[in-house]
Amino acid sequence: MIQLLSDCKIGEDNFIFEKTLREQGYKSIAGCDEVGRGPLAGPVVAAAVVLPPHIDSSIYLDSKVLNQRKRELLAQLLVDCGARIGVAFVPESEIDRINILQASLLAMKIATENIEGTPVDFLLVDGKFKAPVSIDQKAIIKGESKSASIAAASIIAKVQRDHFMVTMHEKYPVYNFHKNKGYPTKEHRLALKIYGPCPIHRRSFNGVVNSA
Repeated sequence: MIQLLSDCKIGEDNFIFEKTLREQGYKSIAGCDEVGRGPLAGPVVAAAVVLPPHIDSSIYLDSKVLNQRKRELLAQLLVDCGARIGVAFVPESEIDRINILQASLLAMKIATENIEGTPVDFLLVDGKFKAPVSIDQKAIIKGESKSASIAAASIIAKVQRDHFMVTMHEKYPVYNFHKNKGYPTKEHRLALKIYGPCPIHRRSFNGVVNSA
């Protein structure tokens, strides 16, 4: 089974992983991805998505190649088409406590567990690390461009985190979180030097430590 999955290449049908797994008897196949490993502020957010089997999978692309409007439209379409979705936020305090990699994996675990209905029996995970769950799974490097389920998860996670950072802008407007979403832009780094970190900054990150 793993060999069959490894044969999938970029540019092939982006539902081929899911189709292959269904042919092997798996019934509830989720894609999982996270966003927010690089920012200096805010949570890391993961999503896990089980797509309905009879959809146009070609419209689900890596969130990084989509503009905000398309991400928003596709996120709503996922809800409307009956996709089963789990989301998890791991806050900056936990990132500082256990490090960003472990926080990302924890977010994936919780997101997968948050999917309601039929338990997930196979997990497709973006990246080189598997999620810490007792489910058959495969980690796929650049999985957002190879699996529609992972791409869908990347869209949901990105939209959810962006919404959160826009609300944080209302609380901490000097950092312009509504624009930079917590990433270390020149403007954000300058604000850190002037105002210092706010409660949602990651104290363990060099860009924050060096600004204090």
